[in-house]
Amino acid sequence: MDKISAFISKKPKLVVIISLILLIPSLIGYIFTDVNYDLLSYLPDGLDSVKGQQVLSETYHVDSTTMVIVENMQSKRVVELKEKIAEVENVASVLWYDDLIDTSIPFDILPDEVRNVFYSQNGNYTMMFVQFNPECSSQDVIEAVSQIKKVTQKQCLLSGLTPINADIREITNKELPIYIALAIIFVLLIMFVTMESYILPFVMMFVLGIAVILNMGTNWIIGGVSYITQCVGVILQLAVTMDYSIFVINRFEEEKLKSATKEEAMAKTLKASATSLVGSSTTTVFGFVALCFMQLSLGFNIGIVMVKGVVIGVISAVTILPAYLLIFDKKINEKKHKVFSPDFSKIIDFSIKKRKAFVIAFAVLLIPAIILSANVKKYYNITSTLPEDLDSVVALDTLKDEFNMKTTHFIVVNDSVSAEKLIEMENRINDLDGITSMLAYNQFVGSSIPDSVIPDGITDIIKQGGYQVMLVNSEFEAATEPSNEQVAEMYSILKEYDPDGFITGEGAMYSDLVDITVTDFTVTSIISILAIFVIIAILFKSYSIPIVLILSIEFAIWINESISTIFGTPISFFAPTVISCVQLGATVDYAILLTSRFKEEIRSGTNKFEAVRKAAIEAMHSVFQSAVVFFVVTIGVYLVSSISIVKELCALLARGSIISALIIIFVLTPLLIFFEKTISKTSKEWSPEATVKSVQGTVSVETVQNPGFISIPSSQFNECEETENEDI
Repeated sequence: MDKISAFISKKPKLVVIISLILLIPSLIGYIFTDVNYDLLSYLPDGLDSVKGQQVLSETYHVDSTTMVIVENMQSKRVVELKEKIAEVENVASVLWYDDLIDTSIPFDILPDEVRNVFYSQNGNYTMMFVQFNPECSSQDVIEAVSQIKKVTQKQCLLSGLTPINADIREITNKELPIYIALAIIFVLLIMFVTMESYILPFVMMFVLGIAVILNMGTNWIIGGVSYITQCVGVILQLAVTMDYSIFVINRFEEEKLKSATKEEAMAKTLKASATSLVGSSTTTVFGFVALCFMQLSLGFNIGIVMVKGVVIGVISAVTILPAYLLIFDKKINEKKHKVFSPDFSKIIDFSIKKRKAFVIAFAVLLIPAIILSANVKKYYNITSTLPEDLDSVVALDTLKDEFNMKTTHFIVVNDSVSAEKLIEMENRINDLDGITSMLAYNQFVGSSIPDSVIPDGITDIIKQGGYQVMLVNSEFEAATEPSNEQVAEMYSILKEYDPDGFITGEGAMYSDLVDITVTDFTVTSIISILAIFVIIAILFKSYSIPIVLILSIEFAIWINESISTIFGTPISFFAPTVISCVQLGATVDYAILLTSRFKEEIRSGTNKFEAVRKAAIEAMHSVFQSAVVFFVVTIGVYLVSSISIVKELCALLARGSIISALIIIFVLTPLLIFFEKTISKTSKEWSPEATVKSVQGTVSVETVQNPGFISIPSSQFNECEETENEDI
């Protein structure tokens, strides 16, 4: 690090030039990074619904299905429209009833099997099924949907996951720049108030912007990102890495007072900062790493992007930022003003004075908070929360109202199953509650007609590669309890006739998503807690401190989720997992900072009441700044976003940052007093007599500070009022 700090201090202009050059490939990478708008594509390959989808893709050469709904159009014009849609690039096939029966047959005498599938109940609407080439990317499929819209010229409505994904893409492309702009504006306002210079916030934000672009520009390495990662990745990176820059800036200002030149001050800053930043970022990194262990690979997608973002944030804070600070140092010092520094002493005194009440409140509320958070309502179908005026949502409502159809299932069976058994199976499935229609081979040709006399056009649609596919429409909305029960009943019937058969489609895939979510939440929570427990235990050389600190932040997480339960606000299936990892990893630094300051005061011989007061007053400046920054960065997305899963995720993160800060003041502070004797017995080097043993290559707890920590000389504190020095 000595050589790196010397290089940066001596050649800051070269570092700036290199940082600007790196922006070019990063911007190109960002532009060409594929964005996936299909959350179901992140399901693990081992699920039956995914295996069924793979059969449809590999055997029938189709990957996704879109319903094209036409109102009051003659059959001849529908056929013409169908031919135009079939010519659109990446469209694999278009299925309408003319593939099964001649269009000259009047509507009134169409077989029920055909009329129920392709026509609405009153006959005013008809529906085509469009399937896309499985070899094209999700972006290509969405482009194909856009082309179909142009071909149909608003004569049709398009429903299905792909049109919904197309609308989500349009929303995110429109709103993402607004998210980022609001985050920048809000953060600049906070920095103007809390920093002495008007120029410094702009310098810091520019460097943070470079770090964000470097991170997002390298996402092509992992094969692309989900739209959720795209929306919240930038915001989260700003929220969790900004403290690193603040720490370097504050340390640089301190070192300038003790150094002959700014270059010397920066060299000292970098030597002192590198280890502290690595130590502080470790808990955040492990919070995001835990997401990578989800079965739903969406967790890996967000987790790896954010781990990369934190690492890049730390590196940029100790390389790129110092160069810009040296170059703009003169300008920064010219534009200075008085800073806003709130006085937390009265709040801290109140917390200490009423410590018994707060500890009792914590003990009383702990179990209810756990129960309420465990019972928060979750939704799985993202479509149900989209704006009602979206074209795809209007089309979906039309399917529900006119076709009594909310979900389409695809049943894939082995073609070796006899026609008699298949007809029996089809009749049993057709009789299930909620099934509105079925399109199956044997319903049209019967069991006595051999395949050799059936037109190839019909057999190619339903029979290929040793499989037979059936299309089943349901009046139950996907990801609801009735739909999940229906899928389970269909599976029970299917396995009697074909143990190797599959059910796939939106309903079955959402049903599998519900099943794996519980496991994902449990696994990621355990991993994040254990990893952070080990880190804290090593930092403090203690068995008890990790329990107190993690329990405090977990309490904040449970309260955060309990609020949604109390107000009856459903949250997405993904939110609890993200909150449990991110809020713990990102805000446990608040607890570490307070505890490390508390330890310093105790070891200096201060009694525990005065020690916790001094520690809390000093730590709360950093906690306040960090929590407010986290809040304003995420609240902007909540205010603007039209996509509920993004909106509520940022709302929970914003709320969680404030709750965690409040828990530090009113729960952790009293708990440290209450458990001080226990901590002293279960922690090394805690007592005043302990000697600090510095081991090369390790990080002592004193160096692990929240990067937003603002050093305030103890001489500035008022003398503590005399407090009874006895345990609770």
